[in-house]
Amino acid sequence: MIVKAYKTHKISKEDSIYQILDDYLPRLEEGSIVAIASKIVGICEGRVVKAESPEQKEELVKKEAQYYLPRESNQYGVMITITNNIMVASAGIDESNADGNLALWPIDPQESANDIRSYLAKKLNLSRIGVVITDSRLAPLRWGVTGVAISHSGFRALNSYVGKPDIYGRLMQMEKSNVADSLAVAGVAEMGEGNEQRPLAVITDAKFVHFQKRNPTKKELEDLIIRLGEDVYSTMLTSVKWERGGKE
Repeated sequence: MIVKAYKTHKISKEDSIYQILDDYLPRLEEGSIVAIASKIVGICEGRVVKAESPEQKEELVKKEAQYYLPRESNQYGVMITITNNIMVASAGIDESNADGNLALWPIDPQESANDIRSYLAKKLNLSRIGVVITDSRLAPLRWGVTGVAISHSGFRALNSYVGKPDIYGRLMQMEKSNVADSLAVAGVAEMGEGNEQRPLAVITDAKFVHFQKRNPTKKELEDLIIRLGEDVYSTMLTSVKWERGGKE
């Protein structure tokens, strides 16, 4: 697998995400996956709010989250949220590299990924082209953030090994590889987390990716989701009192 990130100008809400792709992406070949930082997609959609106070951010988080834990429940004052069925801090709302603003996720990350994939496929006449919109998240018991896919299009997000034999013939029962998140991890690692100013990455030669000449179906998206009570960590996840946020 080959991953290369690309530097852009400082993105503002006056920019078009499609113009950014035109200006900064290299010539894409069949079998390419374009990783795009959710921040620039959201900014181009006008999803920025002038940062004024911690209370303002708290109210925005409540509005953007499906579920949240109040700031008071965390020793760092960070609101842990479930947003788009992903556990992240602050519903993905970020102040870094936002020029005094609060940067929000795209209004509908899946629609954004679908539209970008369709645009690239049509413009470049490609049938095997993938898009993953990324953000960063913390993992329990580990310092540092890694990438996560908040949406994807153009490839199969899960590679299932269920019912297939391992090298000793034992049939696997639960194993699934999350392709979308794996690509996001690679893309975000190359993009960087500071002032690198590289919100785009192109991933090629990823032999584990099964491309699809379409957007993911409703069922495929639902197959990515594990409900709180069904998760392997459900004992911990359901032992706290989640508050209902504004998102469905």
